[in-house]
Amino acid sequence: MSAKYIFVTGGVVSSLGKGLSAASIGCLLEARGIKVNMMKFDPYLNVDPGTMSPFQHGEVFVTDDGAETDLDLGHYERFTHAKLSRDNNLTTGRIYEQIITKERRGDYLGKTVQVIPHVTNEIKNAMRKVAAECEVLLVEIGGTVGDIESLPFLEAIRQMRQDLGRDNTLFIHVTLIPWIAAAQELKTKPTQHSVKEMLSIGIQPDILLCRSDRAVPREMRGKIALFCNVQEQAVIVARDVASIYELPLTLAAEGVDRLVLEHLRIDAQDAELTRWQEIVERAYHPVDEVSIGIVGKYVEYEDSYKSLKEALVHGSLAHNLKLRVTWIEAEGLETRDADVGDTPGKPNRNYEEQLRGFDGILVPGGFGKRGIEGMLNAIRYARESGTPFFGICLGMQTACIEYARNVCGLAGANSGEFDPATPHRIIYKLRELTGVEEMGGTMRLGAWACKLEPGSLAAKAYGTTEISERHRHRYEFNREYEPVLTGAGLRLTGTTPDATYVEIIEIPTHPYFLACQFHPEFKSKPLEPHPLFRDFIAASYKNRLPRQSNDAIPATEEATPVHENI
Repeated sequence: MSAKYIFVTGGVVSSLGKGLSAASIGCLLEARGIKVNMMKFDPYLNVDPGTMSPFQHGEVFVTDDGAETDLDLGHYERFTHAKLSRDNNLTTGRIYEQIITKERRGDYLGKTVQVIPHVTNEIKNAMRKVAAECEVLLVEIGGTVGDIESLPFLEAIRQMRQDLGRDNTLFIHVTLIPWIAAAQELKTKPTQHSVKEMLSIGIQPDILLCRSDRAVPREMRGKIALFCNVQEQAVIVARDVASIYELPLTLAAEGVDRLVLEHLRIDAQDAELTRWQEIVERAYHPVDEVSIGIVGKYVEYEDSYKSLKEALVHGSLAHNLKLRVTWIEAEGLETRDADVGDTPGKPNRNYEEQLRGFDGILVPGGFGKRGIEGMLNAIRYARESGTPFFGICLGMQTACIEYARNVCGLAGANSGEFDPATPHRIIYKLRELTGVEEMGGTMRLGAWACKLEPGSLAAKAYGTTEISERHRHRYEFNREYEPVLTGAGLRLTGTTPDATYVEIIEIPTHPYFLACQFHPEFKSKPLEPHPLFRDFIAASYKNRLPRQSNDAIPATEEATPVHENI
């Protein structure tokens, strides 16, 4: 039986939560026993997000096959069991690259290559390929209706309805009902104009997901239904929620999954959402809280660390704890040696004041030398104070550098990325990338096997000594310095099966000090928290308990609920 398609578009403004809406609908269909897959089209001309600034695009989500994809694919994997790959995220740049390659090869036999039919056919073929092994494919079209760059994708999904018929295609349009403070009322006109824009290109939405920060009166739903030519029951109000993991339950209560099944003429079992209900119950009724300081390079834009934040939430929910996250700009922790009091040349340790009071400290991934000295200071504080520490990717590399400098006495130890002239190159470029200068897709990407040392923190967390994790890095630990660092107490507890790459380091004498080269956050789910995040949160909470009565939360901390608004 051929797959059926659900197309999710967005109007009025960006950042309305199309990805979360699509993921939540996929979750509801899975809960009814339907096999789903997810797909995202991005209208920009970049071939993939791999070379885009985190400040503009947010994080780059990496799949098992090494694809650098949009962060919405992270939502898809967290909410469903769909196995995603590079085929699940295509950009305008990649579509055009494929078409130009075919044209240069002569595949079009001298024809004039045009947006219609060649670009739209390429888009439709990509969808059919992903839909081959599922019952329902959910396709999110990035951007906002009205943007010129998204027109080929909208035309392609319009044609899909012509090709497959109404019983096999469904259009869901995510829009906004804004509250106008000056008038003290909600306004439906932006939604009406957004649907009008869709109609102008031949697409009639079947369901409207109307974002709002407050309740929408029934008569207003009726007005939207009348002017937008949809059934009143298909006008769904998607109110803001404190935890994004409540969204599937919210949409289920609005009957979205029932509407989808009716429209696509699918018979399915009742939804089993017990575990999701338990997660939401934990989110709103924690027994205590845990405070984590994240020392990063891109903290001004939280979407740069989207999967990281979610993985910490998952680890906290596993222990029924409320997560308090403080984003610390690494550059703000950088200091210079200065005269302190009457002791000339004493190192300036003022950065410690910014780090006191956290139950745990995490240093995430990143690229470039900006903020590195601040990260090294944070790691030194965590190591010397006994504060639980978790380093990821760049966090592991900086942990090795800090240990080499301050424990092993290797003055000037550094990474070849930050200081090519360093006397002690603790971290250097991956050997297979020597001489490779291109930036896009040239890193060690995707899932790679790792062998763990029995009895290590990592082995205890995973419950096994053989794992597979996703990577995205261009530099590695220099094993020539292994005898020096291990002789001073550092433990290399995870390596590739051929012992080429170091994957995990630990300090056995520390309450909890673990850093890994891979990105465990990419495999964490709310119902299946990643073991490293689960154990890091447990160690951080254990660190909190002895000082529970007099522990002071740093003044810079942002007291957040268990989850941010979608």
